Amino acid sequence: MPSKLEALNRWVDDVARLTQPDQIHWCDGSDAEAAALRAQMLADGTLIELNQTTHPGCTLHRSHPSDVARVEHLTLVCTKNQADAGPNNHWMEPTQAHAKIDALFAGCMKGRTLYVIPYCMGPIDSPLSRCGVEITDSPYVVANMRIMTRMGSAALARIEREGNFVKGLHSTGELDPQRRFIMHFPEELTIKSYGSGYGGNALLGKKCHALRIASWQARTEGWLAEHMLIVGIENPQGQTHYIAAAFPSACGKTNLAMLIPPEGYRQAGWKVWTIGDDICWMRPGADGRLYAINPEAGFFGVAPGTDHGTNPNALASIQRDTIYTNVAVTADLQPWWEGLKEGAPVTDWQGRPYDPANGPAAHPNSRFTVSARQAPSWSPKAEDAQGVPISAIVFGGRRPSLVPLVFEARDWAHGVLVGAAMGSETTAAATGAVGVMRRDSMAMKPFCGYNYGDYFAHWLSFDKAGAKLPKIFHVNWFRKGADGKFLWPGFGENLRVLEWIIERCEGRAGAQETAIGLLPRAQDLHTQGLALREGALDELLAIDLPRWAAEVEDIGRYLDSFGEHTPARLHAEQRRVAAELASAQTPQKRAAVAS
Repeated sequence: MPSKLEALNRWVDDVARLTQPDQIHWCDGSDAEAAALRAQMLADGTLIELNQTTHPGCTLHRSHPSDVARVEHLTLVCTKNQADAGPNNHWMEPTQAHAKIDALFAGCMKGRTLYVIPYCMGPIDSPLSRCGVEITDSPYVVANMRIMTRMGSAALARIEREGNFVKGLHSTGELDPQRRFIMHFPEELTIKSYGSGYGGNALLGKKCHALRIASWQARTEGWLAEHMLIVGIENPQGQTHYIAAAFPSACGKTNLAMLIPPEGYRQAGWKVWTIGDDICWMRPGADGRLYAINPEAGFFGVAPGTDHGTNPNALASIQRDTIYTNVAVTADLQPWWEGLKEGAPVTDWQGRPYDPANGPAAHPNSRFTVSARQAPSWSPKAEDAQGVPISAIVFGGRRPSLVPLVFEARDWAHGVLVGAAMGSETTAAATGAVGVMRRDSMAMKPFCGYNYGDYFAHWLSFDKAGAKLPKIFHVNWFRKGADGKFLWPGFGENLRVLEWIIERCEGRAGAQETAIGLLPRAQDLHTQGLALREGALDELLAIDLPRWAAEVEDIGRYLDSFGEHTPARLHAEQRRVAAELASAQTPQKRAAVAS
C-alpha cells in the first residue's frame, strides 16, 4: 500500500499481534461485502430475519442482557494531567490505562475475524469532516458502521490523502461487565473499547469519536462538536432557517429532528427538513456565521414511543433495510415496542415468550439503525460539504417544574450559561436510576472529552469581533401541572415554539424581559387551533422568582465544582442573573412586572 498508509498498516499489524485473530478483513463498504456479512450473521444467529413482506431487509439483534446501554462509570478519559479530563469525566493515567485494557485485548480475537473499518464522519468531501479507522471483531459493528458513517474505500482514500485518522480498537471480549472498559486517549486521538457490543460503546465512530475525541479536536482547531440535532424549518415564503438543538438522550431529539407540522401549518406551506438527529459539528464560516454538518450518515434511534402519532417520519424510515436491536417481535416476526399501537408482542427482547411479569416487551433503550436518507424529511443539504448556516441554538431537557416552555438568552455569554446550567431527568439511555434530576451542560455530560470548565471557555471564545453568532434559547416540553400531566402537547405542536424562535431571529416577534431571559407573552405564540386547558399557557410561561433564585444559586455551586477552569466571565454572568432575580423580588419591581 502507498506510504501514507504505513502508519495504518503498522497499527493493524500491532493489533493483530496483540489480539491474534484467525483472519483480517479490510472493509470496502461494498454491497457484496454487506450481503456476505448479513448472510454470515443470519447463519450464526447474530441477526434474526424479520418479516420480509412487511419489513424487507430488516433484521433483529439481541444483545446480552447485561449490555444494553452506555456504561458511564466504565467510560474513561485518559489524559496525562487529570485536570485536563476534569471532574465531569472518569480518569485514568494513560500508561496505566493502556496496560490495563491491552491485557484484556491479549489473544481476545482467537477464532474470530479482525475487521478493519475505514470511515469518514461527515460528507466524504467536506472540509469539516474527520476520518477514523475502527478495528473490531464484531460483524454487527461492521454492519452498523456501514449505515452510520461513510465507510469503506472512499474513506480509506481520504485517509491516504490526509495521512491522519482517529484510531479505534474494539472487541466484544466475553461481554463480562467485570471486564468492560471504554477508554479515550484524546492526546493520542485513540479509543479502546472492550467487553461491550452495545451501540455507543462499540460503534466507535459515534459518541466515542464524534463527541469525546472530536470535542478535543474541535477545541484545538477552533470548532464545536456537539450532542445536537440539526433541523431546517422552511416557512411559507420558502425561507429555511436551520436550528441546532441539544437535549439529553431520549428527550425527543429524533422526534424534533423529524417533526411533522400541525395540519394548519402544513396547509399554510410550512416544511421541516432533517439534517441530523444526534450530533452536530459547527465551524465559523467566512461570513462570521456558524455552519454545521451532521457527521453521521444514519440514525441510531430509540424505538419505544415511536409511532404514527409521535414520529410518523421515523416510523416510515424504519420499514425497510433497518437493524433493530433489543425490540420485541410479533407472531408474524414484525418488530414491536411499547408505544407502537399496531400488533402485539409474543417474544420479548431477550427472546423469551412475552410475559408482562418480566417487564417491558422491548428494552426501554431498544434501538433502530437506519440510513438517514430513508427519512421522508431528509434534506439533501445534509450532504452539503460547507454545511448549513445555523440561525438558532436551542437547549432543553426534562424539567417537570420551574423551567418555562421557552426563553431566549440575552446574549452569547448568557446563552453559554443557560447551556451550562441545563438540567434533566435521567432516562434509560444510560445505566443507573431513572427520573433523577442532574445537570447535563449542553447535553454533553457523558460525552465531553475534556474539562467542562475549559469547554465553557471554548464556547465563550466564539464571541469575538466579526462573529454573527446564532441566538440561544432554552425550551422545556415536559413541564407538568398540579395534576402531574404535561401542560404542553409536544411533538408536532413544538413547531409553534420554533416559529417564535425563528421570528425572534428575524426581529419580528415580541418578548418580555425577565430576570432569566426573554420570554414570549401569550399573544406572541401562535396558538390558534391548539387544545390547551384553561390557564395552561400562563403556567407554561410562569416564573417562580424565589425558586429561580435558589436554582441560580445551585448553578453557581455547580460552576464552582470545576475550580479554576471555569471562566471568570461565566461566574460573572451567573452573578448578574442572581442580582437580577434579587432585584425582581423587591415589592416595587414585582408590582412593575405585574402591571
